[in-house]
Amino acid sequence: MSSFEELVKAKTLLGLHDKASLSEIKSRYRNLMRKWHPDIHPDDTEKATQMSAKINNAYKIILDYCKHYEYRFDEEFLKEQHQSPHDWWVNKFGSTGNSI
Repeated sequence: MSSFEELVKAKTLLGLHDKASLSEIKSRYRNLMRKWHPDIHPDDTEKATQMSAKINNAYKIILDYCKHYEYRFDEEFLKEQHQSPHDWWVNKFGSTGNSI
């Protein structure tokens, strides 16, 4: 797993916002690879090759993070996420606070 700093650098290089979907990540990667492909830059293939490698590495880091990110789908968590504020308070503290 990559470090936090590597993940932030990868996100920045790919130009991703905080809540980018997997399709947005893939689209951004493809667009950057089209832009920096060495065949597009015959006058500076060395720089284009370096950028392509950086983009590939950043994409790999982001996908690795997504693959290891833990999503909670257990019933208790899902119920907790869809409670009214009143129900949340009662479940956490046992009363509405109006009985005093």
